[in-house]
Amino acid sequence: MQHTLKNLALAASTLALGFLSTGCAQQQKPTPVAPTQVAAEEVELGGPALWKVADEDTTIYLFGTVHALPKEIEWYKGSIDDALSSSDKLVTEIFMKPGTEAQAQSAFMSQGMLPEGQSLRDLLTEEQKTSYEAAMVKLGLPVASFDRFEPWLAAINLSMLPLLQAGYSPDAGVEKVLEMKAGEIPRSALETVEFQVSVFDGLPMDSQIEFMMAAADGIDEIVPMLDSMVDEWVEGDAAGLAGLMNQGLTDPALAEALLYARNRTWAEWIDARLDTPGTVFVAVGAGHLAGERSVQDALATRGIASTRVQ
Repeated sequence: MQHTLKNLALAASTLALGFLSTGCAQQQKPTPVAPTQVAAEEVELGGPALWKVADEDTTIYLFGTVHALPKEIEWYKGSIDDALSSSDKLVTEIFMKPGTEAQAQSAFMSQGMLPEGQSLRDLLTEEQKTSYEAAMVKLGLPVASFDRFEPWLAAINLSMLPLLQAGYSPDAGVEKVLEMKAGEIPRSALETVEFQVSVFDGLPMDSQIEFMMAAADGIDEIVPMLDSMVDEWVEGDAAGLAGLMNQGLTDPALAEALLYARNRTWAEWIDARLDTPGTVFVAVGAGHLAGERSVQDALATRGIASTRVQ
């Protein structure tokens, strides 16, 4: 459980880092390609994994991102440039545009505060409080710094700060690079900042506290764990990445809210988008395209194949 929650804390923290950089019913639906999937071992691994969904007149590329990276990581290679250059639209989780950072910060602060008179540390057992305060000290922060925060917001900060201190930056994140490379290609988004914040804010309080304590207890493991995930991502080892990110997801509320429900929603969007001719490059967090109950799995339940092309 603790290992799983630490992985989810990492996913949440990289999402937060991304914030802070930051036809007619009568028409017949095109027939999807046959539901066969190219195994990873049949594809030459030349960089981060890239998948394709296609029918007669529509191609949708699926690319798994990391929202923040060390600046020295080189990943824009192989088929990624060709896929993006051939696309009519770039679709990301949220719009990456001027003002997004301020919008995100406002949403975090408006939804992430405890009611007046409540304190975060008062929600904890003595054992939890001791571990939490030790993590704050390791980060060089006064132990009362997050007392007004709801546990989910404290969890994101506890996970995010070690990464920032270690040189991870949203300015080096995949979305920022894609935005630059895409040029005049039109943009779209699957979600809003407000929705993504509501995903965390809607977690049950016990899940929020468990989430936060996993981040606090694993404060020394966050950077090496994400380093390993980035290594798997850069090499295009989707199975290895899935093993690190999604193995043993045992907290139903966290897994459903952060991953599975959104994967199903995005698969529904992709299914509908196949009705419109053209080429689309969809870039979402890599954890959504890895492991069981991924976006590809949700597509498969709809009879839609996703073929790995890199």
